Amino acid sequence: MKVQYGKEIEVRVETDVFVAGGGPAGAAAAIAAARTGRRVFLAEAAGAFGGAGTVGLVPVFQRIGDGVNELCAGIGKEIIDRAYEGGAKDHEYFAINKEALKRAYDGLISEAGVEFRFMTNLIDVAVKAGEVEYVVLSDKSGVYAVKAKVYIDCTGDGDLCAFAGAEFEKGDENGQIMPSTLCSYWADIDWDKFDMQYKHEQNIYVDDAYKKGILSVRDRHMPGITKVGATLGGGNLGHAYDVDASDSATVTRALLEQRRMLPEFENYFRTYWSGFEKARLISTAEFLGIRASRRITGEYILNIDDYMSRAVFDDEIGRYCYSVDIHPSKTDDESYQRFRNKFKGLWYKAGESYGIPYRILTPKGLKNVLTAGRCVSTDNAMQASIRVMPGCYITGQAAGTAAALCAEYDCSVQSLDIKKLQARLVKDGAYLPNFSE
Repeated sequence: MKVQYGKEIEVRVETDVFVAGGGPAGAAAAIAAARTGRRVFLAEAAGAFGGAGTVGLVPVFQRIGDGVNELCAGIGKEIIDRAYEGGAKDHEYFAINKEALKRAYDGLISEAGVEFRFMTNLIDVAVKAGEVEYVVLSDKSGVYAVKAKVYIDCTGDGDLCAFAGAEFEKGDENGQIMPSTLCSYWADIDWDKFDMQYKHEQNIYVDDAYKKGILSVRDRHMPGITKVGATLGGGNLGHAYDVDASDSATVTRALLEQRRMLPEFENYFRTYWSGFEKARLISTAEFLGIRASRRITGEYILNIDDYMSRAVFDDEIGRYCYSVDIHPSKTDDESYQRFRNKFKGLWYKAGESYGIPYRILTPKGLKNVLTAGRCVSTDNAMQASIRVMPGCYITGQAAGTAAALCAEYDCSVQSLDIKKLQARLVKDGAYLPNFSE
């Protein structure tokens, strides 16, 4: 059964740049665009900026440099530095104090002059002849439209582009999507008693715990609990399999299953790990930690060969170095060993990185839309590298700067003068070692 529904809605905002999503990519994009003097409107579905690192409770930033160079320079560095000044710096893990990070985003975005709304959802996109005419938003005040010269999709799942009819891919060659995790916060951990030798091996007792019924799933790929405070830990525990972020039914099922399983990990850590005898779960994230979903097809697809060759591009907007971090999609022995072997030895040496071309931010068939963050144009392997927060800061700053320039020069995102973009990025602190005017 179908029904036809229509409604006349108000164009409530007209702006130069519209940003969908206020996670790390969206925050960096909005700040970058606003600092050029352009008008910017940002819509965020949650009640705070930061996405995975704040409301998602992901405990660490991941690599911001290659061991020699600071790759996540510019706005990404500003955000991290501001958060640390607010009390976020704890030790060598680059642990996140989520409240300090929220305040860092609030301050930098407000100071840049960005207009924004929390608790606001993107629900539709109107397109004509390859150009987005307006987006449709929904909040407690109702449904309304926003018109912009340039639109940036920082939703993580590529919602804006998908609603606009852009091409995209999901998963590997078999359509298998990397599993998700509901991150968590833990209290009453005695970190002085915990043997830090095993900080990356918190799964070594999983087989025994599974045999004894302490764990109901034999999931041996477990990043574990990371120190985020004197007695606090950030948990990255368990996997939700066969989750499609664009299908709310599978996401709902995963949230229920993950919340059911987390008390099992409380028992696991109390049973096997010194320092965790009194550890207790105190909160879970407000949304499921999605590692992979839509990858919007751009003018170029960044691929594993680019990673292996440490690629350099004429249209580079940054460089990055995080490993190809694909979590196994099943818990059986064969899947786990294939995961262990497939990407073994892919870690870069100090000073090595790969280039990020501007063309992965420009969706095919859309003249006034850019992407940033997890949904940029990559193959399955490369999404597993660029998806983490520092990578999102890099692509976000580039997309925001590009959108502002396109609005200023009244050009399509595909015809933007790359040299002008690169020059502005360098001026704003981005790491572009291969750029020359």
